[in-house]
Amino acid sequence: MDDITALILDDHAAFRRGFARLDDARDPAELLAVWEALALHLDIHAEAEEAILYPHLVRHGDDGAEETEDAIGDHNKIRDAVAESKLHEVGSDAWWAAVWRARRENSEHLAEEEDEALPDFRRHASVELRAELGQRWLTFYGDHKNGRNLPFRDKDPEQYVQDHR
Repeated sequence: MDDITALILDDHAAFRRGFARLDDARDPAELLAVWEALALHLDIHAEAEEAILYPHLVRHGDDGAEETEDAIGDHNKIRDAVAESKLHEVGSDAWWAAVWRARRENSEHLAEEEDEALPDFRRHASVELRAELGQRWLTFYGDHKNGRNLPFRDKDPEQYVQDHR
């Protein structure tokens, strides 16, 4: 069975590759093709973490509440940058500014999650729980193919933590 932390790390690697593909894209059609897929994946990933990983970390991690609040705030910044990019012509300066903001926020978030939240989760979650959540993760992606029925809305980080304690 797949461990949720491994699945999350797989997504993180896909994000890094996606941003590298943007570096190589040469025209607006190519930029749009790469960005639309990457932006959607970023949004779905945030929703999946908020539905599956963070409700457990907030209750069981050494610094779970703080790490969760920080992660929800990061997700909001990434979502906002993705939404901002959609308001501009692909390849324009304003579009690139939004895409770069998403990239910067995502890079910071991945580093924090990989260095803090995921190790904290691993220390407190049994192998069985990690496998169970991995199955839920895969099901989530199947149930929400292409973002189907996901709101992609910002969440209040403090309220999220309160709601999941």
